[in-house]
Amino acid sequence: MRRTSMMLLGILILITSAISFAGDCGDVNNTGTINLLDVAHLINYLYKGGPAPFCGTVADIDGNVYQTIKIGNQWWTVENLKVTRYQNGDSIPNVTDGGEWGGLTTGAYCEYNNDINNVATYGRLYNWYAVSDSRNIAPTGWHVPSDAEWQTLVNYLGGDAVAGGKMKEAGTTHWYSPNTGATNESGFSGLPGGYRYNVGTYNHVGYFAYFWSSTEFSSNSAWYRHLYYLYSDVYRNYDNKHFGFSLRCIRD
Repeated sequence: MRRTSMMLLGILILITSAISFAGDCGDVNNTGTINLLDVAHLINYLYKGGPAPFCGTVADIDGNVYQTIKIGNQWWTVENLKVTRYQNGDSIPNVTDGGEWGGLTTGAYCEYNNDINNVATYGRLYNWYAVSDSRNIAPTGWHVPSDAEWQTLVNYLGGDAVAGGKMKEAGTTHWYSPNTGATNESGFSGLPGGYRYNVGTYNHVGYFAYFWSSTEFSSNSAWYRHLYYLYSDVYRNYDNKHFGFSLRCIRD
């Protein structure tokens, strides 16, 4: 009986310490409240050296503020980019017409289905020319991750076959069921913002999360990562630079 009481007391101390540590940045799985999954993640961080909870913010040139998280030795934004200007203040064109979008060789952004109401949840979609522009689309001190930096994250989370589940927001609020393997253990909080084809049409919000890397594959294609509602994998591939994908940023 005494041993049981001591064990319960120890657990209570761990939970209390974790919640106290969390403050305003402990909602690891992005549900809006501190729950048992968050507490488990925080205990893992405090006592086992796991990934840190949300513990910072960064603002882009438009004033959008993003939560940030340390995963391994990397700091990542926890939300998809929303910015409409490069670091020097130059505007990134908002191209709504599909034919115009498909013919671009310069940077542009759009909202999924040209609906600004999608921005608050899913951020904006960008072609790769916006990623590669020397004026820098990321907040100051940050950049769009290279293919190698994406792979460092994936490797830290256990490899391609399992890292996707650890990177996806848990549940089916934004992802379609079954959202296989989604635990958001990493705190990355990946959301299925869909994508825009190189011909300008929009597809698969709720099913896929596509993220550009800054690494070119060829003169007309570049590397990306994507997450999928049916699997726990992170997929690596390359595609046409005209596609519109989401962006996450990593600290310099």
